[in-house]
Parts: sequence; structure tokens; C-alpha cells
Amino acid sequence: MPLARDYETDVAIVGAGGAGIAAGIEARAAGARVIVIEQAPAPGGAAIVSGGGCLIVGSPLQKENGIDDTPDLAFADWMAWGGPTADAVWARYYIEHSLNDLYHWAESFGVRWLDLKVQEGNSVLRWTRPERNGLGLMSRLIDGLRAKGGEIVCDTEITALVIENGCVTGLAGRNAATGEAVSVRSATVVVASGGFNSNLDMVLAHNPALKNGRVLVGSGRGSTGSGHALVRKAGGYLTHMDHIWYYIYATPDYRDAGGRRGLVFRQVPGYVWVNQQGRRFHNEALSGGNSATPALMAQTPRHAWAIMDAPMSATMEIADPWYREGDKVARARVIELLDNSPFIRKPGPSPSLRTRWGSTWPPSSAPWSVTTRPAPPGSTSSPSTASRSRPRNRSIRRPITRCRCFRSRARTSAA
Repeated sequence: MPLARDYETDVAIVGAGGAGIAAGIEARAAGARVIVIEQAPAPGGAAIVSGGGCLIVGSPLQKENGIDDTPDLAFADWMAWGGPTADAVWARYYIEHSLNDLYHWAESFGVRWLDLKVQEGNSVLRWTRPERNGLGLMSRLIDGLRAKGGEIVCDTEITALVIENGCVTGLAGRNAATGEAVSVRSATVVVASGGFNSNLDMVLAHNPALKNGRVLVGSGRGSTGSGHALVRKAGGYLTHMDHIWYYIYATPDYRDAGGRRGLVFRQVPGYVWVNQQGRRFHNEALSGGNSATPALMAQTPRHAWAIMDAPMSATMEIADPWYREGDKVARARVIELLDNSPFIRKPGPSPSLRTRWGSTWPPSSAPWSVTTRPAPPGSTSSPSTASRSRPRNRSIRRPITRCRCFRSRARTSAA
């Protein structure tokens, strides 16, 4: 029979993603003993495979780029974009603390903020990207928590909140590798277990419109909604479960034997999206869920091809732990994906794609992937505002050599 392992601490945190690691850092700064429990083999959650972009107001990067931004302007943008479901109190608090409690706070752990990106709903550039995206951001914060004396226990599934006299006093679970029982006694418990976007049943339950097509999940593998179940069982309640944010830049994971997962790909500057008729249908710089996703979902059939050449793919990053080694991109595995996935076509040194494929361009044998992510605070899941940014259809006039084509559809993920 597996042995039991017992912990005692001041603050026990369920989930070692963005929220859990940040909570652990702050608890340690206040002098508390901290244990963070993570069901995956390594910390990071969905945040470590995300784009890592953060809304930050009044940053040095904005000033360097001549952008005059203020909390009042950001608040007005947030409320206008979020509509009636936006939380004004939270929006104001977040905006006014984003510079010191996020930008400079993260810098103190070695995070480097690189540039500003367009993000729908913002009247000025304020969506701020860290070096190496979510991988770079989370690697620094995880190291920071450990350096401060916080403990991270991985491969441990929490199965229940321990309740005594109406109060949560700890956690019960098991080690996923050995089966040993795990118990945690704690004065304070924080549930930061992330989303439910790798639980297809939950995704479809909260957005039935997705039932009309094949759906592949592409969020963090631990985003199964297990924490939601813990909270419900303990008498808690959940809100905004239908606020799901959708993106479309993904390709099916050819290594997944179950055929259920999609892979998000980033850092491909200058690529072109075309529909099944070979026409460009959207401004690729606007890749958010309120413009790109409805633009693609309006196509017939509802999929697209992302076209890139060799220099573009050289900087590609894949948002999945298999494609990284520690805090570095596993470039050899990215190349393996590009060379071996049946969902990626490489025509070679042909004078043009249409010359190569003729009437079969674009090829149409691959399935589509859908990955879900919760809507950022203050945003809505309605796609009705997206059509304003759609450009005229344009054909590709110059020859494309050594290019690759990725088949994709709307995907859902958590970051």
C-alpha cells in the first residue's frame, strides 16, 4: 500500500500556473510558508505555453514609442469593449496597478518586456509582450518563487478540499506517479487551478455553438476544470463560464494518438492566411478572438491555411511542453513538426503554389482544430464587432518558394 505524505504550511495553493505562482510569491513576501501543489510533472500551467501578453498602462515601452496612455483612457477602452458584463471596480484596480504591480514587479524577477502588440479594444498600443512569451515570463517567476523559499510539489492531484467546522483547513490528494496519499494542513487555501479548456465536454456545455464541427483542444493539459469541481463540491459558485476567448492560429497535433489536440504556433511574422478558395480574407496582424475568429468562421468551409516561407518559420514557437527544453525552445522538435506533420504541406522550390497544386490548391484533406481560452477581464465573447477590420480579398501575386502551409480553424486555449 502506498505511503502517505503529509505537509503543513501557512498557505497552500492549488495550481502552479500564472495565478498560483504569483500568489505564492506574494505570500512569501509577507512572511508566510508556502506550498504550491501542481498536478502536472512541471509547473507553469497554461500560462507557460501562452503568448504571455499583458495589458500595461503607462509603461516605459509606451513612452519610448511616443505613446501617451493614461489609466482613464485605458478604463474607457476597457468598459467600452467589455460591455455590460465588465467589472468596473476590477478594471479600475487592475489598470491603476498594472505598471508597478505587474510591469516593474515582473522585471524584479528578471522578466524583460520586449514590445507592444495590437490588441482589439485598445485605442493605443498597450498589450505588452515579454521575452519568449509565456515561457519566458513564467520561467522567471517560477525561479523567483523558489529563490524566496516557496515549495512547489508537482505530480500531485488534489481530490478534495478538507472542511472542518465550515472552514477549509487543507487539501487531500494523491501522488500521480506513486499513488501515495497526500494531505496538506494549511491556515489558508488558494484554488488557482486554471481553466477548463482541455475538457471538451465542459467547453461544449458552455458554448453549444461549437458542437457543429470537430473540435480539438489546445490549452494547457492541466486545464481540465478539476478545480471548478472542487469549489462546487465545497459549496462555492462559479461565474462567467460562457466567457470563452477563441483564437485560430493552430494546427492539429499529429503526435496525439487520440486526435483530440491542436498546437498553437506563434512568432511567425509576415505570414498570410488564405481560405479554401485561395483568397486572403483577413488582416493577419489582428489575430484576436473578436476579429480573426469570426472572420474565419464566416468562411466556407470553416478553415484556412497559414502560408509562410523558411525565414518566417525559423522563429516559430509551439505552445506545448513537448516543444521546449526547460526554458528554451526545442528547435529540433519544431523542425520535426514542420517536416513530418501531415497537416503541414511543403511544396519545395516551385515557382508558385498554384503551379505546384493546380486545381487542388489549397489542399483540403486535414481536419480543423479548435482551442479555447477564457476571455480576458473586460472582454466579451461576442464576435459581432469583428467585421470592421476585414480587408479586401487579395490574391498572392509574388512567387512563394520553400513555403509551408498550416491548416487551421478556430481554437480555444487558456492564456
